[in-house]
Amino acid sequence: MKDYIEERAVEIARFIIDNNATVRQAAKRFGISKSTVHKDVTDRLIHINPALASQARVILDLNKAERHIRGGLATKEKYLHQ
Repeated sequence: MKDYIEERAVEIARFIIDNNATVRQAAKRFGISKSTVHKDVTDRLIHINPALASQARVILDLNKAERHIRGGLATKEKYLHQ
């Protein structure tokens, strides 16, 4: 079971890096919760592959910094089509 979780953490990180994906997108792709994605990438991966964890962390931090902008654009788009 431990090997599966470690492999999943690496796969999730690669998906996030390759696709510049958000935690929500990764959770949907892998069929797991957002909190599991976050725990895999921030806590578990640092012990498995620190370099990969660092790369994924850059993407997650950027997405976190931009999420209020994306939310505002989504709301604007929603009301433009009503």
